[in-house]
Amino acid sequence: MQELNFPKFEFRFKSNENKVSIFDEIRKKFIILQPEEWVRQHSVQYLIQQKDYPKSLINVEKELKVNGLSKRYDIVVFNPDGSIHIIVECKSHHVKIDQTTFDQIARYNLTLNANYLMVTNGINHYYCRMDFENERYEFLRDIPSYEI
Repeated sequence: MQELNFPKFEFRFKSNENKVSIFDEIRKKFIILQPEEWVRQHSVQYLIQQKDYPKSLINVEKELKVNGLSKRYDIVVFNPDGSIHIIVECKSHHVKIDQTTFDQIARYNLTLNANYLMVTNGINHYYCRMDFENERYEFLRDIPSYEI
């Protein structure tokens, strides 16, 4: 797999019928390793190991309704009260992050109302804080670490 712009993390792999799978600590199962999944798993480990978010507050690949359409988010980090703190949109390393990607996560956030957004292709990471009052997002150097 492509080397990504994340710290080095340890992963569990298994191979079955010429397909490699990676263990997802959140879903507690092996997932076929595709380029986007590689980025997703690095993002999850980044949130857990670098930003100290408890695994219990992280959710991966769930369906949501946006304007009546079924969509799937990559990663959501909840606040302890159940509201959504961060949405993470993961793309494969060869997908260029552009305005379309930000439009996608912004549409998701109309439903989810997260405080922070993270968009990554594993090479480039973008972090934003929502300014709901002015209906815009402000770019940040990083997302905040977990605070109790």
